[in-house]
Amino acid sequence: MAQPPQVPITEAGLADVRRELNQLIEVRRPDVIQKIKAAREHGDLSENFEYHAARNEQTFLEMRIQELEAIVRNHVLVEGQAATGVVQVLGTVTVQEESGPEETYVIVPPAEADPVSGKISFESAMGKALLGHREGEEVEVEPPTGASYSLRILHIS
Repeated sequence: MAQPPQVPITEAGLADVRRELNQLIEVRRPDVIQKIKAAREHGDLSENFEYHAARNEQTFLEMRIQELEAIVRNHVLVEGQAATGVVQVLGTVTVQEESGPEETYVIVPPAEADPVSGKISFESAMGKALLGHREGEEVEVEPPTGASYSLRILHIS
């Protein structure tokens, strides 16, 4: 039997995962079970929208619980390193695309990625392109879909 893949994550990220997992198990799961029970009481399940919606919600909820449990079970803690002047995991980098605005990102493990919040995975196309480079350098980002683009590294912290 194959060993499950290790999931790199920070202590803060693991705490967030455990919090979400607890919320799903202790609050959301009982709520969905109650919705299913209430919908069953409406009679014929074949045309019962509330029942089918609650069952769909339960399916997605259980999938998320399994995903979070796998992260907790297979996690490997990642820690930041001392500043080295190069982009590294848990480092913050400010970049700029040709004539676009400056954007600042933290390079994080995949389980913690949230581009909207300025957290990009070290496994993403941008994360891979930036790792190991220094201020002032220009890197080429090659997304799996779409055209490649260049970023200039303005600041690393």
